[in-house]
Amino acid sequence: MPPSQGSAHPFRLLGVYAALLAVIYALVFFTGDHSPSAKLGIDLQGGTRVTLTARTPDGNKPSQDSLKKAQEIIESRVNGLGVSGSEVVIDGDNLVITVPGEDSQQARALATTAKLYIRPVLFATEPQAGDAAPPATGTAPPGGTAPPAATETPAPVPGESTPPAEGATTPAPQSRVFPAQAPPTPTPPPGGLTTQQQQAKEIADAKALRQSTDQQVQQVAVAAMDCTKPDPLTGNDDPALPLVTCSQDGTEVFLLGPSRIDGQEIADATSGLNSQQARHEVNLEFKSSGADAWSKLTGEYVNKRVAFVLDSKVVSAPQVQQGPQLGGRTSISGSFTADSAAELANTLKYGSLPLSFQTSEAETVSATLGLSSLKAGLLAGAVGLIAVLLYCLLVYRMLGLLAGFSLIAAGVAVYGIIVLLGRWIGFTLDLAGIAGLIIGIGLTADSFVVFFERIKDEMREGRSFRSAVPRGWQRAQRTNLSGKTVSLIASVVLYLLAAGQVKGFAFTLGVTTVLDVIVLYLVTAPLLMLASRSPFWAKPSVNGLGSVQQIARERGQARSKEMSR
Repeated sequence: MPPSQGSAHPFRLLGVYAALLAVIYALVFFTGDHSPSAKLGIDLQGGTRVTLTARTPDGNKPSQDSLKKAQEIIESRVNGLGVSGSEVVIDGDNLVITVPGEDSQQARALATTAKLYIRPVLFATEPQAGDAAPPATGTAPPGGTAPPAATETPAPVPGESTPPAEGATTPAPQSRVFPAQAPPTPTPPPGGLTTQQQQAKEIADAKALRQSTDQQVQQVAVAAMDCTKPDPLTGNDDPALPLVTCSQDGTEVFLLGPSRIDGQEIADATSGLNSQQARHEVNLEFKSSGADAWSKLTGEYVNKRVAFVLDSKVVSAPQVQQGPQLGGRTSISGSFTADSAAELANTLKYGSLPLSFQTSEAETVSATLGLSSLKAGLLAGAVGLIAVLLYCLLVYRMLGLLAGFSLIAAGVAVYGIIVLLGRWIGFTLDLAGIAGLIIGIGLTADSFVVFFERIKDEMREGRSFRSAVPRGWQRAQRTNLSGKTVSLIASVVLYLLAAGQVKGFAFTLGVTTVLDVIVLYLVTAPLLMLASRSPFWAKPSVNGLGSVQQIARERGQARSKEMSR
């Protein structure tokens, strides 16, 4: 027999929800990577999360354009390294880099500012901080023959001065909103200066000593150079002035001439193994203007050294064995491994960052700990779900089964949505997100409680279970919508004001709140409407409303007695 018009409406609503689930899981299994697995955060799968805080010279907020440019460059570096599952997101004035796996150094290296200049070497010696012996001001490197390339040689013996070639041009500083700075020291700055003022003073003092054009000051700077201490000039050196600095491994101190080639002249950078010399190298290809400058530089400095200076540190100082070198190609050699060479090539290829960043937070989670956290989160969710079901069964008898079915329907939809969000917008489920889902279970159960209690109120007024359900629904939905609106507003405000993992909590809480309303209208209410029309569900032993019906009868008898008097 076809259903009546009144019973067809609940079936249509249930059909709409079933169609919604079908669409969600069709997208899960037939789009993207077809995997039904949610994208997990590093606290669940293991990995490293580094939060970088942008800094500007005046302390004001960085522009969104600069942050987006920095995000694009770091994302390009991530893609260049082939790190699967990594992401770079803007979080307020911060950039958050998330890299799966246990190699935390890789994530930290992605934020290198990568200012590269090529400078001629005027003098090189071993570190001798505190030694008063004045260094010489030139080089006399050993000779040799080799194909046109720059190859690493030991430190040269001091000799006669070799000034930069006449007519050589010095490039303008690379375009940057604010150059990189050394991380602030944990001790409070002396003299009542702020941390930023103290950093600016240290940079100015270092420039005055280490970028002086006075040869006597240069000698003092070389003798006083301590390669074991943090360098305040990191990324802040003026390319138009000489520079006293250390090699990246701290084994040499260099006096370098003004920069001759800007790192922005690099068109491409790759890494590879030099099979003849059995070492890893970084191969550079210059743009046309950079190729001309390189040809001129190598023509002037045959049998002398030139330095590749990355963020004010000498990465490599090879000897030019033949010149001029045409074609705009060269290589950087040094103590590279395959990974470090690939990392440097990737960094140089995509250019320097437009902002200076300092690491404000770095977190590394092992895969084992992540798996334990995932199990603990799933266990907490299961315990919460079972506790809610037991409460509903204890208080509302068989009606609790309808609540349980609604919870399962909501959970299936939430999981599918989380999988799709991870695929579409990169949403990752972390421990904070699981906490939001668990609280969402409680909010969904709260909707049932409000609905069931409104049904009780109607039955206390003497109505039957069949008539109490639709009337109770009319009263309950207003209360539920008010409560869900408050929860959704709180989630949105928390998401906008919070940072980091708290945003994941707010996001999942907001998603479950919206889905709770959908489940309430498309699953819970239709199920109870159908149950109210069934004689089986109307039995007090089934719906647990016998005591309420008894109260209604007693009130009815009391009213009858009052009216008969």
